[in-house]
Order: sequence, then structure tokens, then C-alpha cells
Amino acid sequence: MDWHGPAGRLADKVADPDSRWLATVAGVPRHQLVPRWWERDAAGSDWVLRDGFSDPEGWMRAAYSDRSLVTKVGTLYADHAQVGDRADGRPTSSATMPSLVVRMLRHGRLGDGLSVLDLGTGSGGLTAYAARRIGDQHVTSLDVDSHLTGAAGERLAPLGIHPRFVTADATKEVPGAYERIVSTVGLPAGPGLRPVLAALVPGGRIATTLGRTCLIVTGWKHANGEVVGRVEDDMAGFMVTRSGDDYPPERAELFAAARSAEGADVSTGRYPVVDVANAWELRSMLELTAPGVEVAYEELDDRTRTACLVHPDGSWARASAKWVDPPEVHQSGPQKLWTALERIRNRLNVEGSLPLRGARVRISPDGVCHFSRGGWSASLGHDG
Repeated sequence: MDWHGPAGRLADKVADPDSRWLATVAGVPRHQLVPRWWERDAAGSDWVLRDGFSDPEGWMRAAYSDRSLVTKVGTLYADHAQVGDRADGRPTSSATMPSLVVRMLRHGRLGDGLSVLDLGTGSGGLTAYAARRIGDQHVTSLDVDSHLTGAAGERLAPLGIHPRFVTADATKEVPGAYERIVSTVGLPAGPGLRPVLAALVPGGRIATTLGRTCLIVTGWKHANGEVVGRVEDDMAGFMVTRSGDDYPPERAELFAAARSAEGADVSTGRYPVVDVANAWELRSMLELTAPGVEVAYEELDDRTRTACLVHPDGSWARASAKWVDPPEVHQSGPQKLWTALERIRNRLNVEGSLPLRGARVRISPDGVCHFSRGGWSASLGHDG
């Protein structure tokens, strides 16, 4: 298959004409890194396997489109599935969309001779771009999943790309020391961030998102162990880190209550129901306001929208309404989660923006992230 034309067109889409990443993207056969992937079925309920060798034209189209391709759902790898198989669950690995890979590499400010850690190997796309650009001897790729690191290594080797691969849980251990760390998983603020910070050398730079937010945080490590930087004027929705083959089960009992129970507090909401997970600024600000919130959303054929929020402390909220009508809101538990969300939405409406993008960030060695902008401040990652 002639992949050079599609790869060149992809490069033109995701990199500027004078970008140093243009030739890199054009020179990597992305299809070889993603021979199989999962796509949602027409109903949007299950995942259907797509096999590149069975559909070469579809393979070229998918691989050289600027989109992410899901390569693992729950514990089921696309690599291990059979044509006709279906999967049900949450995505647990993917080939990140090339434009986002390039953006994260730019945020990381890679340079010749600088050691780089690609945190979250996935299909190996970022590893391939980084290795082609600065030399594979300077690149280490880490993932919690041994199949992913092994498969990426096997697929990159025939391309003459031989970076170092490490299988480890980055929330517990990051072997080595690096001058640049670029993470394509949402790292947890707090204790789970400590091993990553420890692996960054003084003077080094990190670019990452934080778990359950879409904030891209960049910063430089100082001699005292702190990382000081900013929230970029850019956002990304990466999967959060996991420590095993799959994510822990959803808080089933809390979500069951949120979906159907009568709340201790019942009211009429001020704003229409919103899909919080896909309203990236709201989702990010909610995580800073009530860390640990999990979200769910459903829209029926009659345009009835329902959003649910749950928190590990037992709090839950449900808001439901048809289209943009004021929702009926049920809430229970120590925190009024929908009320917290509405305060954020009110601030957005009153001020025209939220104080997230461009905020100053200071990450202490214990992994706690401190945000500030003007008179606003917040912290994320304190124990308990």
C-alpha cells in the first residue's frame, strides 16, 4: 500500500508549513502502528472491531485521518479480537489523534540531545514522532501495559526506530531521569504524581494533563523540586492513568441512586442540562471545585437530557429536562454537586470566562498542584 500520499496530506493538516514536525508526521506510516481498532456501532452502544488487512481502503482512511483510534476497550485489545467481535466498556487505550500528539510535543519543547520520556505509550505514535525528530537513543516510552509497550516496540523496529520501552505504573515508579516528560494520559495530582516529578531533572520541562480535567499544564522544574509553569491556552481530553488492565468499576450504587432516587434536596435548576464530560472548561473547573467527581450523561430520542454527578463521599446529583428547559434537580449527600456546577456556570456567564487558561501553576514535590490567576486560587491533590 502506498501510504506516503495519505501521510503527507495528514502532515499538512496537523503541522504548519515551516514546522519541524511536518516531515516527521509525513515520514511515519501510522497505519502500521494501528492494524486493528474499535469503533462505536451505529447505535453508539457497543464497540465493533475494524481490521485493516480486511479493509485496506478503510484502514488508510482511518489511519491518516486526524482522529484518535481506540485500540483497547476494557480488557479486550483490538489486537487480540476476531473479526466480528464486539466489546462493551470504557476505552482503556488508543492511538492519539496526530494533531494532539504534535501539540503535546510542541508544549514539551523537545530539543536535540535532550532525554525524553513519552508517558503513555499507547500505539507508539508520539514515541515514533519524537524518535524520528531527535533520535531514538534519546527517547524512552513508558506504559503500565506490557502488551502495548511490546507491540509498539515490535511495530517500530521494522521502521528502524528503536527507543527504550519501560513497563511500569507511573503513579508508583518511573525508572530513569529525563529532561523532558510528555504525558498523553491524565496524571493524578497528589501522591500519584510524585514519581513523575522525581524523574524530571532540575531544569527539565513537563507537559501533561491532569486526571479528570482537560487542562494542559506545562512547567519547568526548579532546584527545590517544585515545578512552576502555567495552564496552556489549549485543552485535551486524555484517558486517566490506570494501574491495571482496566479502570476500577464505576460507583454503581451511587450512579444507581443518581439515576432514579428521590433526592434529599429537590429544586429547579437555573441552566439547561449539559454533558459535563464534553464541556471541557466546566469539567475542569468542577474537578478543582469538588475533586473526584464522576459524571454521566444521556440524551433520549425525545430530546430529554439527563446528567448525573457522583462523588466518593456519597454525594450525588441528577438534573433532567427536555432540551433546554429548566431541569428538575435532585441532590443528596454532603455536597450539593449540581449547585457547585451551577455556580461555575454562573461565573462563566457573568465574567465571560473561567480563570483556568493562562493560570499560574506551582506543583510541589508532593504532587499538589496550586493554581492562581488574579484573585482566584485553588489546589488539587491534597491527601484526603
